[in-house]
Amino acid sequence: MRKLAKKVAVLALAGLLVFSLSGCKKKAKKDQVQRYAWPLGTSSPEDTVTQLYAEKFAKEVSRLSYGKMKIKVYPNSTLGGDRELLESCKDGDIPFVVQNTAPQVTFLPDTAVFDLPSAFDTIEEARKAVDNPSFYKKMEKVYQKGGYKLLGYADQGFRVMSTNKDVKSIKDFKGQKIRTMENNYHLKFWKALKANPTPMTFSEVYIGLQQGTIDAQENPYEVIVSSKLYEQQDYVVETNHLPHYISLIVSDEFYNSLPKDQQKIIDQASQIAKQYAREASDKRISNRIKVIKDSGTKIVKLDEKTKKDIRKAAKPVYEQIKKNISKDLYRAYLSNSEIKE
Repeated sequence: MRKLAKKVAVLALAGLLVFSLSGCKKKAKKDQVQRYAWPLGTSSPEDTVTQLYAEKFAKEVSRLSYGKMKIKVYPNSTLGGDRELLESCKDGDIPFVVQNTAPQVTFLPDTAVFDLPSAFDTIEEARKAVDNPSFYKKMEKVYQKGGYKLLGYADQGFRVMSTNKDVKSIKDFKGQKIRTMENNYHLKFWKALKANPTPMTFSEVYIGLQQGTIDAQENPYEVIVSSKLYEQQDYVVETNHLPHYISLIVSDEFYNSLPKDQQKIIDQASQIAKQYAREASDKRISNRIKVIKDSGTKIVKLDEKTKKDIRKAAKPVYEQIKKNISKDLYRAYLSNSEIKE
């Protein structure tokens, strides 16, 4: 009850701060220092790239504005889970949100483009895809239509699979009971590999692996180490099936209500924070891999034949996503991928 009361209090405070700021901004002078900080919400724990991304953005906004613009980061679902954050951001109650793109599919169906599996061999290729001006402009329109302003994408590298079975070919995925997020495209992908995907609350994953309820799971390296999932697994297989993109968004209405000079500061800060988060991600992944190897859990790299077999098996997922999103968006995202129409 105490946690619930605290959460409600913080939510009320965040809403009050934004209301106070938005209600006064027409009367406020441009050089006036904010009386209260704008809230930025995430559903991720503090020790993550998501938190680093959010904090760097807030820090750069303050620096570039000489302390006149303030943002306070609320991590760990303090202001709500992914769904609540998206709803509150759209309404303008929580101006800024940093989160993975997967939960956004319900609100913004075109973000399913990020669920196209095994589209890229390296994270650099994936980053080029989202930074491609043609693609990015299309995604800006997708978010704007939903009530948001897109400020950029960082990432936590690729999502990979941990398991107790050595995977040497596509046949080795067969029958493995793997925990996934509750996302129809993700489920369809693992079914295409003849695995047995099982949606499960993340808090239950460690115990599920420990008790044998599930055989495997998939997540970025950062999550596998921070939650110590590798302790219950003999192998981490670099399936690299999906980039784990992290989006930075702001309420479109809130952004458009700001003076042009403040909008420019937010845009500049978001670019600096994106690059910072990507570099931090690369360093942290190297460290996480070392932690896993030192524990005795083996890292498995898939050969080219297995990668090709996975792409071939995943064709039905591509067809389903292609039907449900903009064709121009689909083509723009895959413009530099080995996957062709």
